[in-house]
Amino acid sequence: MSFKPVRKLEVWRTLMRGDKTLVGVLAQNRQGVFFQYSQEYLSHFGTVGNLSPYQLRPDTSIQAAPATPHFGLHGTFADSLPDGWGLLLQDRMFRQQNISPTAITAMDRLALVGDRAMGALSYQPATEQVQQNIYYTIGELGLAAQAVFDGQTETVLQALVAAGSSGGARPKAQLFFSAANAEQCTTEYKEGLEAWLVKFTSDYFTLGHDEGVCEAAYLQLAKQARLHPPEWQLLPAPKSSGASYWLALKRFDVQNLGEGMIGKKHLLSACALLDADYRAPTLDYQDLIKATGQLCRSPQAAQLQFRRAIFNLLASNQDDHSKNWAFVLHDSGEWQPAPFYDVTYSPHPYNQHATAFSGYGNAPPLKVMQGLAADAGYASWPEAQKEIAEIADTVMEFKQVAAQLDVRRSRIAEIQATLALRYQENKALFAP
Repeated sequence: MSFKPVRKLEVWRTLMRGDKTLVGVLAQNRQGVFFQYSQEYLSHFGTVGNLSPYQLRPDTSIQAAPATPHFGLHGTFADSLPDGWGLLLQDRMFRQQNISPTAITAMDRLALVGDRAMGALSYQPATEQVQQNIYYTIGELGLAAQAVFDGQTETVLQALVAAGSSGGARPKAQLFFSAANAEQCTTEYKEGLEAWLVKFTSDYFTLGHDEGVCEAAYLQLAKQARLHPPEWQLLPAPKSSGASYWLALKRFDVQNLGEGMIGKKHLLSACALLDADYRAPTLDYQDLIKATGQLCRSPQAAQLQFRRAIFNLLASNQDDHSKNWAFVLHDSGEWQPAPFYDVTYSPHPYNQHATAFSGYGNAPPLKVMQGLAADAGYASWPEAQKEIAEIADTVMEFKQVAAQLDVRRSRIAEIQATLALRYQENKALFAP
């Protein structure tokens, strides 16, 4: 297969009503990557159509991408790139075609993603190296993904590459299937199917094959705490996988419109919005809460982020880096916090959060949290403290929720012990 480096890409946006509109053009030369909005797009949407309000100007000027931290791309387009797992699959595919991954640029990878990115953006011309509309069972795909992740095979199924454009370092797949019959799936939308993200497991995970059920327990707790997690279901996994269940999350950026059409919402991560490096602890909840209030023009949105921060603190979800926070853009120009995703038990070896609490990686002092509550727009500390106490009570229901989802007793005891420590460390926040 001959390989030609990509120098120019059209950026398209799928709207919530299903039609597509040209947003602008990305171009690359020796000086870097540049973006220019389409005048027609700006004339139609104006400033409310700006894909990245803090990093892009809503005009037709040629805008250079920073060299870092987004692989030489503007952050909003870097969001379309896969993360560790998807990059591994792409690299394997390139090697199988005798192409060195070191010769591949971020623009080449966007062309390979094409219209399979999370969110509403797509890129043309797409590289026709990935076969679409491939039917497999979820069991077959999961076992194949596990074999690649565990280093048991060098061969990568085309379906895994087609389904592997989401973020994260763990094996997963963007698939379409019917909620009533999740066994048969495809990598391309067909009438009557829904868009889901399925997370597979491995012996090499911190929680091993319990990861799916443990995340499901956390999602249930987050729902009880009114933190708006995505819709989810547990899918029975093949016995040979080592897991009882795999976790499937219904994609909140895609909506089935019927008659063979789907609509999409633009998705912007906090790392893209604030030009932060998600691989380093560069984000602070103070910045996130303030940015949320400004972007969404809503104290309720800022308070939602504050409550989510409290949940992460008490539930030991310490992998709370800037790519695990995102916002969705409606066609009307309204921004909202994305559903609370990637929320699970993920303790750091040194008990440090990726996103700090006004500079503190753990056990933030009372005055710090009072300041964050004020930043979130609470009228008084007692008002915020009441919600903190409710979240603390909800987190401590983990044992019962996890048992209902058949999490192993030893795993429940392990997590419950950590949660008890987090409760004691932060008791001053909700004690009367």
